[in-house]
Amino acid sequence: MLNHEINRTFKQRILKGDPVLMPGAANALAARVIEDQGFEAIYLSGAGLTNTYLGMPDMGFVGLSEIAQHTSTIRDATELPIVVDADNGFGNALNVRHTIRTLERAGASAVQLEDQKTPKRCGHFSGKEVVPLDEARSRIRAAVDARQDENTLIVARTDARATDGYNEALDRAAAFIEDGADITFVEAPQSKEEMRGIPAALKGTPQLVNLVVGGKTPILDLDELGDMGFSLVLYANVALQSAVYGMQLALGQLKETGRMDEGGPVASFVERQRMVRKELFDELEKRYAI
Repeated sequence: MLNHEINRTFKQRILKGDPVLMPGAANALAARVIEDQGFEAIYLSGAGLTNTYLGMPDMGFVGLSEIAQHTSTIRDATELPIVVDADNGFGNALNVRHTIRTLERAGASAVQLEDQKTPKRCGHFSGKEVVPLDEARSRIRAAVDARQDENTLIVARTDARATDGYNEALDRAAAFIEDGADITFVEAPQSKEEMRGIPAALKGTPQLVNLVVGGKTPILDLDELGDMGFSLVLYANVALQSAVYGMQLALGQLKETGRMDEGGPVASFVERQRMVRKELFDELEKRYAI
């Protein structure tokens, strides 16, 4: 399917009403698993990419070229829509323009931009800082103008809840909507009441809520979040955290016992090959054999 068609279908799905449950992927293999499990969309997590690609915390260490490369490989691995975390756009409004064009070409269905200063930090870390509102708004206007496919969505995130309070975060989100953002994302609300207030205050524009296991935002059921009015329910790094847990479990057992077979806490060899579509490549090899 062409990326334009993926984007158009995703935009229609967001506007449908019931919430989209969206896991994060840090690489193409995770994206394959997410698609195989029947989810409707994938989030390319900047935190997950930083953790897996560099083995470092989410403190602004990855750049545009790395995010674009991973967007492209995920697009090649799946036809699900991809929401790409582009941090703070990597500079001023002109840099944001370049970021949107680059990620759109790479296969993004939506691009998320935030209002943090450089270097940015994970939304559930302490010590964040946000840029002045005028600067943040210029990023969103540049992003909206830069996209070449009207179905490519701009997700505007604010981290102002942690720096300037809940009401300032809502005011910033409302300003981003005025600037043309398709979806807004108030990061790290700290209570059920705050969560409920976000869609109520920003009616008419789809809202994203980010549920971080172990983070600052309460974990609620999907149906309850849908009733509140959220359109996208993001679990950005459940796949990553479960992969770390699984690796620790399997490797701990290997270290303790000195052996591992398919009775251990591992996917089978056959299942591993299925996830990377080995059968497809066998068929292609036969088709193009000399």
